[in-house]
Amino acid sequence: MPSDSASPGKGRKYTLVERERRFLLAGLPAEPSIRVLAITDHYLVGTRLRLRLSSPVTDHDEEVRYKLTQKIPVPGSGSRLITTIYLNEEEYQALAVLPAAVLNKTRHSVPPYGVDVFHGDLSGLFMAEVEFQTDEEMAGFSPAPFVIAEVTGDHRFTGGHLVTVNRRELADALPGYGLHLPI
Repeated sequence: MPSDSASPGKGRKYTLVERERRFLLAGLPAEPSIRVLAITDHYLVGTRLRLRLSSPVTDHDEEVRYKLTQKIPVPGSGSRLITTIYLNEEEYQALAVLPAAVLNKTRHSVPPYGVDVFHGDLSGLFMAEVEFQTDEEMAGFSPAPFVIAEVTGDHRFTGGHLVTVNRRELADALPGYGLHLPI
């Protein structure tokens, strides 16, 4: 099993570096979405694993996708190590019975952004993320005018944390970024 460190060797043999910046939005951008997905994330209790079901909402002949993912922060960096296994429906169903915290959202693809509209207790939260190939691209990126604030370094706005948050806790976190959420 890989350790939390980013040391080279077999522990990183199957991982990729994920470079991502995350942003808060006041709402869905006016720009048209080229694809819309319904996403259900199961954060498996006691692990760093996320089981994901993504289903197309729009008509683009896209398939339902099932994935098992692990993300490990790289200390002293804005990146993470990510390992993803694509599953079939039977494998997904076998894992979906494990104890998990569940997060539901709709993802709108508004290139270069993936814009997430959260549901349930997190309804009213809009976040965007952008992925990059290099550290230089990530550092040189300028957010669009519809971005309210960057939250890349704020652990409270990662999926693994958001899945544990109730509406009151989310509402308490947003004013520091100039946003308010009705309770």
